[in-house]
Amino acid sequence: MTTWRVPAEADLVCYWFSKAREAIDAGRTERAGLVSTNSIRGGANREVLEDIEETGRIFNAWSDEPWVVEGAAVRVSLVCFDAEDEVGDLSLDGKAVAQINPDLTSGATDLTKVARLKENAGVAFMGDTKGGAFDISGDLARHWLQLPTNPNGRSNADVLRPWVNGMDVTRRSAGKWIIDFGWTMSEEEAALYETPFAYALSLIKPVRATNKREAYARNWWRHVEPRPGLMARSTQLSRWLVTPEVSRYRVFRWLDRKILPDHKLQVIARDDDITFGILASHVHYCWSLGVGSWHGVGNDPRYTISTCFETYPFPDGFTPNIPAVDYAGDPRAKAIAAAAVRLNELRENWLNPPDLVRRVPEVVAGYSDRILPVDDKAAVVLKKRTLTNLYNERPTWLANAHRDLDASVAAAYGWPADLTDDQILERLFKLNQERAAKQGG
Repeated sequence: MTTWRVPAEADLVCYWFSKAREAIDAGRTERAGLVSTNSIRGGANREVLEDIEETGRIFNAWSDEPWVVEGAAVRVSLVCFDAEDEVGDLSLDGKAVAQINPDLTSGATDLTKVARLKENAGVAFMGDTKGGAFDISGDLARHWLQLPTNPNGRSNADVLRPWVNGMDVTRRSAGKWIIDFGWTMSEEEAALYETPFAYALSLIKPVRATNKREAYARNWWRHVEPRPGLMARSTQLSRWLVTPEVSRYRVFRWLDRKILPDHKLQVIARDDDITFGILASHVHYCWSLGVGSWHGVGNDPRYTISTCFETYPFPDGFTPNIPAVDYAGDPRAKAIAAAAVRLNELRENWLNPPDLVRRVPEVVAGYSDRILPVDDKAAVVLKKRTLTNLYNERPTWLANAHRDLDASVAAAYGWPADLTDDQILERLFKLNQERAAKQGG
């Protein structure tokens, strides 16, 4: 009998899929059908469906259906499977198909077989996981920044940074800051930053001291996952790209590198407009939807580094392992950069119109200016100026800017600008497989 494995990161429902497949394998039943959230189609959850496909078959499925029970509304997948030697028609979403892939698609392009590309490694990271109430208000941070220097002769600016999470990117920024003692600073060194340390000592240590992970409890003054690899790369950059892990629209946005991104942001450690343009294009959007997963509540797409970025085949010559300066003079790269700069400029002007905002220097040097409304009326207007609302409305100027960017990225691949989404995925999948074969994996 086959031993079925469920990945540690998978949802609980995956164990029932595994148990059902074990029952089929043992001959205790012939077929099984289960309902799960639609996140079964991606990430660690999908590995269970991949195992089922290896020794059996999915013969009927509904990939993405609404499910309303007692007021709770989620999106679900319905999956029916049996033994490998069974025969009969296959049905997906109520239509006859020749095959059903583990991600509950039916095309010949089986995106469950995509490979991570070495040329994309070490460039994108999950943001920082704080693991405690290290975030503070902007007003409190500014008060601490103006305090006299500490006993070590250093300013609190060493351990205070603006902090941004996913909602700050898709909505208006809440203006939060965060205490960050880094990942190498000892408790004794941290204590020399008197006021921030005292705050952490009173609010964070009592909670972290009870953490079941010994390292988290012992190093209570540090963030639980500070991402040193990302921070090391930040010293080489003026800014970096971020996108929310879960978002209705797949948007990328620039952040000043001194801003600390939260773990719900995926961070691409590049500061060139060419990379921004490629990732903000419809070509990459199709890929991220095809290989990514979904948030079961709300059905918003999820973007993760390993599945969406590290598998993505960039245009030839523009891969992340090549410094942008090496191809910046390429006419294809110039076209992408120009379209990306234009898109970003238009969006930022809409989000923060010059006649509605004023830019105020921070209370100490070294940080980006604050963006504040010019008056109360402007504040009311700005509250509605968010990326989510912008893409909900999708005005003509935004559609035109994306159209121009999409055309420049398609041209970089040598493709026409009018390919269907399925054709884009088919070509990207072929590129992924070709490059994976050359790297030996």
